Amino acid sequence: MRVVADTNVIVSAMLWIGSPHQILVASEDARLTLCTSPSLLRELTGVLSRPKFAPRLRALQVSVSELTTGYARLARLVNPQRIMRVVAEDPADDEVLACALAARAHYIVSGDTDLLRVRSYRGISILSPHLFVQQKLSRS
Repeated sequence: MRVVADTNVIVSAMLWIGSPHQILVASEDARLTLCTSPSLLRELTGVLSRPKFAPRLRALQVSVSELTTGYARLARLVNPQRIMRVVAEDPADDEVLACALAARAHYIVSGDTDLLRVRSYRGISILSPHLFVQQKLSRS
């Protein structure tokens, strides 16, 4: 099963325990394949570099570079084409949709309200981390 996890999910997965972390572990255990793109990796680096995450990174004794590099090694990299705007409220969310389309993903997992409101994009279901773990990972 191919999954594109929004940046907010990956950040939560890397820094805390919970549903997002279970998704990351499932990828490490080869129960699913996480997919990403160059723009989503750049966004991940940018988000992890925000000052609000510095104390957590220090507590975990890990750097932004280590986390981003580790994720880039774990995830399957795709190079999406641009798509027509879908999420008017946040055009950056369209990068997630484009990545999922290029990856031929089965699911998009996000905590972003605007993206969750879309519910499905070209047959790709969009679920919250909690619902994804509950409905999809509990079966594997």
